[in-house]
Amino acid sequence: MRIIVLDGHTLNPGDNPWSPVEALGTLEVYPRTVPDDVVPRALGAQVLLTNKTRLTAQHLEALPNLRFIGVLATGYDVVDIRAAAQRGIPVSNVPGYGTNAVAQHVFAMLLETYRRVTDHAASVRAGEWTASADWCYWNSTQLELTGKTMGLVGFGNISRRVAEIALAFGMRVMAYVPRPKPHPGYENFAFAGLEELFAASDVISLHCPLTEENRGFVNDRLIDVMKPDAVLINTARGPLIDEHAVARALNQGRLGGLCTDVTAVEPVPADNPLLTARNCLITPHLAWGTLTARQTLMQTTARNIAEFQAGTPQNVVNADLL
Repeated sequence: MRIIVLDGHTLNPGDNPWSPVEALGTLEVYPRTVPDDVVPRALGAQVLLTNKTRLTAQHLEALPNLRFIGVLATGYDVVDIRAAAQRGIPVSNVPGYGTNAVAQHVFAMLLETYRRVTDHAASVRAGEWTASADWCYWNSTQLELTGKTMGLVGFGNISRRVAEIALAFGMRVMAYVPRPKPHPGYENFAFAGLEELFAASDVISLHCPLTEENRGFVNDRLIDVMKPDAVLINTARGPLIDEHAVARALNQGRLGGLCTDVTAVEPVPADNPLLTARNCLITPHLAWGTLTARQTLMQTTARNIAEFQAGTPQNVVNADLL
């Protein structure tokens, strides 16, 4: 069976071998693929793996041998799953592999914002402590998480893990969900309406999928109900926030800080207003990318292919369309 990977570099930049997948067929791995090269590279493949390379109905129509698509991620909006189903092609994703990685990155960014560890370590190397008249100093107000309120937009696996960590830090937790969910049984936890959550929270972390209904929902109107020293965290999807509105709020002191691992366009364009905004911490979509998470992703991808080969495909996201 011929297996082709269209954009394998982020999953395995050199530290995460393809051997579990290689054992299942003849494997060809491309580090990245531009749209015009999708069909020439994928011709003849029975199994096609993609992370961020889009597979459109036109691509699928030109690939008569294709039998299975594996998405090297949880989100699968890069694939036209309806067109795949019309051709009898199951599309599988990899759920849950990044839960711990993303949740921990939320707090890595939040603690950096509250304590400015990197800035202070750099100041020591620059000689400021050596020259200091005092045995200690700080260049920014040092804040604690204990007693603060964490607001979560969405309450899936990652958000639940963020809630558990927040509670361990002694925070109160609120969560907004568009449809009712059972209470998780945590102490110091409550569900709340969206505006109530934005108004009451010291930290707001986004953990919801991107839809046409919520695109740019963090806008001037919602920012205006937030505490002026609140910190907004986005490890979900860049277009959830109105980047121009958030940048204005940061520069005007109406928002305390932004920690984001995602932007509306990726890689981030040089003219993105967040790049020059005050109190803005941006990381390059790496929250998911711990070695442990990528190893899990590789192993689950291999199992997805093996189950397809056995006639029992798993994690199929277009099953109801087939």
